This record gives sequence, structure tokens and C-alpha cells, in this order.
Amino acid sequence: MTRVLRILAATAAGAGHFAPMVPFAAALRDAGHVVRVAAPASVALAVQRAGFEHVPLADAPPEEIGPIAERLPQLAREDANAVVVREVFCGIGARAALPGMQAVVEEWRPDVILRETAEFASYVVAARAGIPHVDVAMSLASVEAFMHAQVDEALSALGSPSGVAGLAAAPRLTLVPASLEDPSERASRPSYRFGDAQRSASPARLPPTWYPEPEAPLVYVTFGSVAARLGFFPDFYRAIATALADVPVRILLTLGEAGNPQLLGPLPSNVHVETWWPQEQVMPHATAMVTHGGFTTSLLGLSSGLPMVVVPLFAVDQYTNARRIQAVGAGISIDDSLTAPARVRSALERVFNDATYRAAARRVADEMAHLPHPRECVHVFEALVNDTA
Repeated sequence: MTRVLRILAATAAGAGHFAPMVPFAAALRDAGHVVRVAAPASVALAVQRAGFEHVPLADAPPEEIGPIAERLPQLAREDANAVVVREVFCGIGARAALPGMQAVVEEWRPDVILRETAEFASYVVAARAGIPHVDVAMSLASVEAFMHAQVDEALSALGSPSGVAGLAAAPRLTLVPASLEDPSERASRPSYRFGDAQRSASPARLPPTWYPEPEAPLVYVTFGSVAARLGFFPDFYRAIATALADVPVRILLTLGEAGNPQLLGPLPSNVHVETWWPQEQVMPHATAMVTHGGFTTSLLGLSSGLPMVVVPLFAVDQYTNARRIQAVGAGISIDDSLTAPARVRSALERVFNDATYRAAARRVADEMAHLPHPRECVHVFEALVNDTA
């Protein structure tokens, strides 16, 4: 090993933004390097669960987010996503994080900054300080291309000396298998691809008291950690659970920390609700998934060979992930949340009864299983520091 490196991992708000970074940050830590995580205060619990030191940054002020959120329903989907990327991630969120990010970089002087796709404050600070950075994909390459196309002016407003060009020039680490990428984007940017490291070799047994019929197949239903804060809770969750009431399966429905199970009221007997449960413990027991198409959840489900029904709710990557999962044959996309409760039962029955969906999901799982372990990313960082020394 080269000298011990100081790695500052930087993420925007949201557990789904931090989760793709964890395998790489853990690999660096396990190789003897020192890793700190600079993240908004709202991500503290996720950082703590992952076992890293948290450097707290300011969250985006809700009073600034509110007016933007009110505009979004009036915009076309792509326009709304462009506004979120430009005005929230590379605007309000980055401005809030920038003073704290500048302070930790000046005080600690990291050797490398490890950032995720939607986090821009560390990119600006790294460029100013001449510190190399490595990107972790929190989406497919086509989504990253869309995001990069939105942020040049916003980066200039943040004081970035290198604009979008520096984003595309950085080494990129991704957990996405090549088959899941949009074919038009596969070769647009060099990437280091790695396999999933979160699957549990001996998964914990789920509590037997959850269900009256513990032998029925398990369907994991989750819409991520954010949807419950965006107006989908409780009505949308209740409607999905009710639609699956008579399907002969056990359903584990997770809400995210913002969801209060008591607000759902009485639910069918085959539905068990948890605010949060480790996904890597659920996947080995599940037969299928109903999900929003979030990046980490989708990849973990695919790596476990689970066919899925994908109901994207709000973010551009959810719709892209849903289309690609359907394109490779591993699931069914329901791209209209308003009609999803009426369609989810028949879609779930199709992925159960048509073996081609499971076969396709297993092909993707096999591809992911043969990718290098994330521990192999360490040489990227050590070589980067050696090249810039």
C-alpha cells in the first residue's frame, strides 16, 4: 500500500445518495486509508449506520425548497427534473453545503475527494484547492449525461473554475452492470464497474410474528426514503397495499423514516409495515419486488435476481431505471403513479407467473456477481494520488 490517504466522501441529502458510496468508502477504510463523510445533517443516521465519521454540513433551507417544489407539478417531467438538478442540487443544496465543505477541506486537507453524482459543493472546492476527485455513480450513465447538461451556469455561480468539463474528466466508479446502461451511453465515459457487496452471505431470519402465514412467498414493497415526505403518504401507500390484499403472498412494506405506520390505518392481514429494515436482509427472502426504481434499491434487487414491478414517482433516474429494467426483461414499468394502484396487482401476477422475468433478473444478477469486488477500487485512488504527487 502507498501512504495512508485521507479520503473525504461527499454526498447530497438523502440516504439514496449516500448508499452507492458505502461499498467504496468501506473498501478504502478496510485498506487502511482514513475516510470521513461530509454530508448534510439530515444524512447523519445513514452515515452512522454505515460506521463512518460524519462531518455535518448545512441542509438546504426548507423555505427555499418550498417555492421550487410548488412549481414542479406545473412542469413537464423532464423540465421538472432539470429544475431539481439545476436549482436544488447544484443551487440551494450546494450553496448551503459550500461553507462547511470549504472549512473541512482547508482544515483536514484530504488527498482525494470522493463525491456522488448530485453533490456539487465538494467538486467546486476540490477544483479550487487542486485536489483530485473521483465520482461515484448514483444513476445510469444516461441520467448523469442529463444532469451534466443542466449545471454549467449553476457551477459558474458557485465559483467553479472548471465547469462541467471537470465532471466528465474524473474517474467514475459504478455498480451498474453494462447490460443495464442505455446502449447509446455505454461508451460515452470510461467507467470502472464493480459488483454489489451488500448481499448478506447468511441473511438474518425475518421475525416470524410478522405474518399469519409465514410460508407464503414474500414480496418486498418499498418506495424509498423520500416519497413519504413528498405527499405520497399515506394515501398512495394504503392504495397499493389494498390492491395486493388478496394476492397469496406476504408483503413487507417499508415507509422510510418520514412515514408513520399508524397513519395508514387498518391494512390487509398479509401486509406487514416497518418504517425501516435493512434491505440486504430482506432481499434473500423475497420472491419479487414492487418499488419506485430508486438506484440502490433497484440494483440490490437485481443483484438478488428479483423480478420487479417498478412504479417511478418523481425523480428522473427512477423513470430511466424503470425503462431499462423493463427493457432487459427483468420487470414491468408502471410509469403513471395515479393509475398504479389499479394496475399493480396484474403486473405483480405477471412477474410471478411468467418465468421469463425471473430468468432475466437472474441473468443480470449473474453479470453483477462476476464484476470485480469494490475493494478493487483502492488502486484507482492510490494511482490518482501518485500521478498528482
